[in-house]
Amino acid sequence: MRTATIARKTKETQIAVSLNLDGTGKYTVSTGIGFLDHMLEQLSRHSLIDLEVSAKGDTHIDFHHTTEDTGIAIGEAVTKALGDRVGIRRYGDALIPMDETLTRVALDCSNRPYLIWKVGFTRPKLGEMDTELFKEWFQAFAQAAGITLHVENLYGENNHHIVESCYKGLARALRHAIETDPRAAAAVPSTKGVLGGSL
Repeated sequence: MRTATIARKTKETQIAVSLNLDGTGKYTVSTGIGFLDHMLEQLSRHSLIDLEVSAKGDTHIDFHHTTEDTGIAIGEAVTKALGDRVGIRRYGDALIPMDETLTRVALDCSNRPYLIWKVGFTRPKLGEMDTELFKEWFQAFAQAAGITLHVENLYGENNHHIVESCYKGLARALRHAIETDPRAAAAVPSTKGVLGGSL
């Protein structure tokens, strides 16, 4: 199975991540940030990636370092578990409705990280979490996972619905992209013969 464990320790955070890309969506998440825990649980459940996250950070300052470093650690675990990315479908997309909200997510497991983030919020915080930190999480995750990631909220009013639809969209798109393609299980999904860089 495609599994990985990452330990990330800095002067600001201490994070441990374990995941199984071929799981059933089981999760144990504890970051010290309630809303972020909720979003990572959604990511696991809807991607079917088994996910364990334990994070301790300088939340007495703010939630920035813990949020960003959690994105980095999960992204590093994803890229480690994907290995050379042979046999994966590579692309995934999702259109996620959540009550009045509709969000579109498209991604490419290209090993060339990039984020397009077209998501706006009308409130500065959700719970105790700054809404500006959600972009930081997605940026950190995309960079570390080697994913080209486009996230666009098409419309919506409720800020909770907006951000949750972003995480669920990432989960569903990622679920498809990392699946093994039975018609090309031994092939790198690129005419270059390798994913990433300028090769």
